[in-house]
Amino acid sequence: MDHKRNTLVFSTTLRDITPPVWRRIEVPASYSFWDLHVAIQDAMPWLDYHLHLFTVCDPLADADVHVGIPDEDGFDDFVTLAGWTVPVTDHFHAPRDQALYEYDFGDGWMLDVVLESVGMRHAGTKYPRCVDGARKAPPEDCGGVSGYESMLRILDDPADDEYKSMIEWLGGPFNPDAFDPTQVRFDNPKTRWRHAFTDDS
Repeated sequence: MDHKRNTLVFSTTLRDITPPVWRRIEVPASYSFWDLHVAIQDAMPWLDYHLHLFTVCDPLADADVHVGIPDEDGFDDFVTLAGWTVPVTDHFHAPRDQALYEYDFGDGWMLDVVLESVGMRHAGTKYPRCVDGARKAPPEDCGGVSGYESMLRILDDPADDEYKSMIEWLGGPFNPDAFDPTQVRFDNPKTRWRHAFTDDS
């Protein structure tokens, strides 16, 4: 695979939510797992306030590989590789290769990340890009799948005692069906890394 000329098209789908919340993003084949994490965050969009973890299966070792932000305190019972050091092409080789992406271990969001195709970069096209998707992502800190479902029930009933406070918490109306891939804006993953891990902001 030519990392300078190829692109990777991924689908990402939130588990346990119906109708599904999903995105299709195209990223450079040179991306690391950290870069892919940033692209997933921006495509939802989420705010990258919480920890994340990719879990991929290594068929040669018959074991899971964990990629994300290393656990310096040693609480995890597995080794987490630093995402910015691991190229996505180390584990995504062909269509249908997949990984589990977890975000916010409190709310427990889980997304299935599937490599759909390998493409070629086109002159004049900026990558990464969101090429398709459906439905608005659940807001940060809404309480996971059950909290999100409860939020939607409240919003569906203006007479609910919690309706007004929910609208205020959300900062305005929330349309779960609204999503426009042309409105997605991607941050530079290197800039995001500097802001997260250094004082050089």
